[in-house]
Amino acid sequence: MNTAQHKIGSGFGGRSTADEVLSGIDLTGRLAVVTGGYSGIGLETTRSLVRAGARVVVPARRPGTAREALDGLDGVEVDELDLGDLESVRGFAERFLASGRTVDIMIDNAGIMACPETRVGPGWEAQFATNHLGHFALVNRLWPAIEPGGARVVSVSSRGHHAYGMRWDDVDWNDGYDKWQAYGQAKTANVLFAVHLDRLARDRGVRAFSLHPGGIITPLQRHLPTQEMVDAGWIDADGNPVNPDAFKSPQEGASTQVWAATSPQLNGMGGVYLEDCDIAEPAPADGGRTGVKDWAVDPEQAARLWTLSAERTGVNAFA
Repeated sequence: MNTAQHKIGSGFGGRSTADEVLSGIDLTGRLAVVTGGYSGIGLETTRSLVRAGARVVVPARRPGTAREALDGLDGVEVDELDLGDLESVRGFAERFLASGRTVDIMIDNAGIMACPETRVGPGWEAQFATNHLGHFALVNRLWPAIEPGGARVVSVSSRGHHAYGMRWDDVDWNDGYDKWQAYGQAKTANVLFAVHLDRLARDRGVRAFSLHPGGIITPLQRHLPTQEMVDAGWIDADGNPVNPDAFKSPQEGASTQVWAATSPQLNGMGGVYLEDCDIAEPAPADGGRTGVKDWAVDPEQAARLWTLSAERTGVNAFA
């Protein structure tokens, strides 16, 4: 059975940091793969995992930039990976598998948000293709290294999944593209992916989680015009947060994914959506901005998405 979608009282919260979550946890000898682990909350995730003793592989679309950001941090290696290019995903996975190593922690952290209408591959909508399909292909191609390590797979979603479920009749938004609704679909897909992966993999010792990291000002907002963020009340005209207390720091933003990846409190659990370093409650029926929407944890939709994703990417470790 999947873990119940209810809080467990972890003792951590929205202001807990990644380092606090990892206090007392020794990751010596463990290997983590963190996509996008060189910017924003991904960078803080990498730093904290390394401080706890892990070795971290950072697949990066901009490997030169990644090496600069990670310079001086021992125990990290950078390789090239463009999640929007399935051949790039295949290449990275083949290089990693050739090393003969196993993966203990897989954090699907990289992503794009609210970008102008963009097409990748055979005309796929870029947010769905990059945030979901690229990670789907990556995890399935790395499965020979993930299964032996009894890994945890962490799919970084967002509260953005509240904006939209799966648009099954037009997942590529060929008609009436809306950048925020398309982002919502991609983030819903991140949750559904973890739901079905956990269902398939738990009998093999691998568990999967998804999560909302919180509101954080990071380079993820690079596609948003400044005026749009001003109008939303996030920042002022000079680019400063209007209410700094409304946003987490990158260290705080990294905490829930680090907790998902390492906490012994989650042993034997999986297939659930997390926020603020705890299992989230179902989203209130009357709206609100907390919890997980029913459409994102629906096992039938999760299975349907898995089938669609396997058809599109040509990979399915469980076929």
